[in-house]
Amino acid sequence: MVALAGVLLVVVWIRNEKPQPTPNTLMATLLGGGAEAGFDRAIQPRTFHFPEDHGPHTRFKQEWWYVTGNLASEQEGRRFGFELTLFRLALAPDTVARTSAWGSTQVMMGHFAVTDVAGGEFHHFQRFSRMAMDLAGAEGQPFRVWLGDWLIAGDGGTPDAPALHLGAGAGKIALDLKLVASKPVVLQGEAGLSRKSEEPGNASYYYSLPRMETTGWLHLDGTRFSVSGLSWLDREWSTSALAPHQEGWDWFALQLVDGWDLMFYRMREKNGAIGVTSAGALIDPEGRTMPLANDGVVVEPLGYWQSPVTGIRYPSGWRLRVLAVGLDLEVTPWLLDQELNRTVVPYWEGAVRVRGNHGTREVQGNGYVELAGYSKAP
Repeated sequence: MVALAGVLLVVVWIRNEKPQPTPNTLMATLLGGGAEAGFDRAIQPRTFHFPEDHGPHTRFKQEWWYVTGNLASEQEGRRFGFELTLFRLALAPDTVARTSAWGSTQVMMGHFAVTDVAGGEFHHFQRFSRMAMDLAGAEGQPFRVWLGDWLIAGDGGTPDAPALHLGAGAGKIALDLKLVASKPVVLQGEAGLSRKSEEPGNASYYYSLPRMETTGWLHLDGTRFSVSGLSWLDREWSTSALAPHQEGWDWFALQLVDGWDLMFYRMREKNGAIGVTSAGALIDPEGRTMPLANDGVVVEPLGYWQSPVTGIRYPSGWRLRVLAVGLDLEVTPWLLDQELNRTVVPYWEGAVRVRGNHGTREVQGNGYVELAGYSKAP
């Protein structure tokens, strides 16, 4: 649910380079709950329509298609994580008539990252483009969103359990994947309305495809790996999210080998407290969901890691408990350094492994964790 901040920051930095704001100041400015004249806001639950809602919602200021996954090579058993996220930013709420085909009120940003566990390396890339001249764009039917040759597109399936084709490459790294949903769409929050703070409108429309069987290949430094595993798709669109007293969030998306999946985000307050709008969902093997509220989930950091590049100090390793169902998990990064620090706003997003207990049985799994809004250690 994170990096929408990055798209917005481009505009701020271009218009006002001095004095340079901190990442936290920028995030608060861009995701805050101030009035955004002309844009729609996520105020109340809506009816979702698929496949149309897989496509863009241009009346909202920002939107993203967010895919993360854990993969393993079939021959070598080598483990990888990946992230491909495409963000749409509306610079104005209405289309403006222009004489040039280059003109656009929409901007696209992308983040692409690969975690090479055996090699101990984390590779990440960022790119931008205006949504004009076929350089970047988003379409609903047929579904396709692209930024140059970075692509997420429909590839069969059903409206509420689609298949996707995903492709991206940068430098000596490339991947081409087929994702097939094994569970239907999960509407997060209140029937798809995900409140991020108490103020009306500081929310997003949010749904997930939490378990997508994934196959394909990954190129890494001249070697091609045939890979398979599980991916997670998150879809959100909004106009504002954070309140002045909030600084960021911790987001967990975990897939257990017993078929259960969990999403939970913690909204962090500037005074160190955890916000009451923190929420998530526990999803059973058949796709049925149990909402998770802030008081039903306990997350305890087990350690910390400080980036040698940005100086930002992040929690690293967690104990996560869902009290109502006896879920007690230890979540550990596959690599400590999975910080995207060459992006407009630095943040940590990485592949994690999971071990623990679900009631009376032992469980394990994998997932992704995102940490946004952290600053340098004192």
